Amino acid sequence: MNHAINFLVESGISLAVFSLIYILFLRKETFFRLNRIFLLVSVAFSLLLPFLHLKVYEPKSILLSEVTVTPYRNLIEAVTIYGQDLSGNVVHQISSSRLIVFVYLLGLLFFMLKFVMRIAQIRKLVLKNKIRRVGNVKFVLIHSEFSPFSFLNYIFINPENRNNEGYEKIIEHELEHIRQGHTYDVVILEILTILQWFNPFMWILKKVIRENHEFLADKAVLDSGVTTTQYKKLLLNQVVGFDVQLANNFNSSLVKKRIKMFSKMKSSKLANFKYVAGALSFVLLVVIFACEQKEGIEPTPTNNKQVVLNIEGKQLTITGDDIMDILKDLLSAKDYTIDTMKEDGITYVSAEKNAETDVMVSRVLPDKAEVFIVVEEMPEFPGGDAALRQFIVNEVKYPELAHENGIQGKVFVNFVVTKSGSIANARIVRGVDPILDKEALRVINTLPAWKPGKQKGQAVNVSYTVPINFALN
Repeated sequence: MNHAINFLVESGISLAVFSLIYILFLRKETFFRLNRIFLLVSVAFSLLLPFLHLKVYEPKSILLSEVTVTPYRNLIEAVTIYGQDLSGNVVHQISSSRLIVFVYLLGLLFFMLKFVMRIAQIRKLVLKNKIRRVGNVKFVLIHSEFSPFSFLNYIFINPENRNNEGYEKIIEHELEHIRQGHTYDVVILEILTILQWFNPFMWILKKVIRENHEFLADKAVLDSGVTTTQYKKLLLNQVVGFDVQLANNFNSSLVKKRIKMFSKMKSSKLANFKYVAGALSFVLLVVIFACEQKEGIEPTPTNNKQVVLNIEGKQLTITGDDIMDILKDLLSAKDYTIDTMKEDGITYVSAEKNAETDVMVSRVLPDKAEVFIVVEEMPEFPGGDAALRQFIVNEVKYPELAHENGIQGKVFVNFVVTKSGSIANARIVRGVDPILDKEALRVINTLPAWKPGKQKGQAVNVSYTVPINFALN
């Protein structure tokens, strides 16, 4: 579900950007072929954008809002996870609302049925009327008063109007729609509009592409030798009949705009620089939506067996076949309680002195593990942000020794929410005093398992940094 919503959000934003660029800079220009290319590339790019994922290596991790701790009470201003991109925040809001999803699906069904009915309408006209083939073009002969239109390689005409003035130019106009493949543009846009029915810019984009089709066909007819005055008269005489909507219709409500456009002077070549705005938008959208920030973890020595020892807050990674037995013997001789656990092929050993409870357990990620900064589905603390705030309130205690000695300051702790949801690689990235550093690290290491983050449907490791502010006043 989240992937589908992400697709709709990112492609919708992209379509909106390009629609605005076209309307503001390019719509009034007479570079009809370039405009068509720009519009079609914009649509294709918008469809592909949600699937683009470019790796960007960046040492900074996601920063949690500051947590303030006093010796009198644990005060949290706010604990909110930042770092999700625009689409990520929107996706989260939409996916959490059943009403929004229901309304969207209802609209999707409505416009899908409407599309199918239009196709059925055209099919009915083809099946119920005589067809005359001329080369690759099929003329559907309908004895009704309407303006000719085309769909695929079909041209729908009234044969009784064959002797009317300008009839050949009308046919030439529709033939140009067929030659340039305008129907394919229309069908693709209709399908995209079904998916993006809620997006007003999608409807605008569909309208301007239909306009562009008419401008292109008009230009082809005028280039064949028809005068502007004759063609104006011909257009005005054709304002009659029904509109099938999916088809390329000679009788369009765009007649006034078409007359104005082909009567206009050709755009200056300098106007080509306006397409730079479109090119810059492509780059900007890729940077915003397609770049994934990812942090590389320095590899540690590899071996068939790896053991991570955590004793009294110090970590040591050791490799070897018999190391487990050696460690247990050494630690047992010094009255330590041993606890072992395996995850991702690594054995974690935590050692705690008997009758002491301040020894921390800190996991270390496997060799060559990838750590991401921003992913499509960010990790989630059980119960949400409110539960995370409450957990920190309950767990962070201002050390008495630090209180007595007036020690205060902000400690930055970096950690990774692993693909299994556990906390790993907890470390102090900027400390104040060993007493405060140790307390901050202790709390982070006691965080319960999160719902892991996901990228392209796969669970991944995601890095965070939380500043814990120890304040005496």
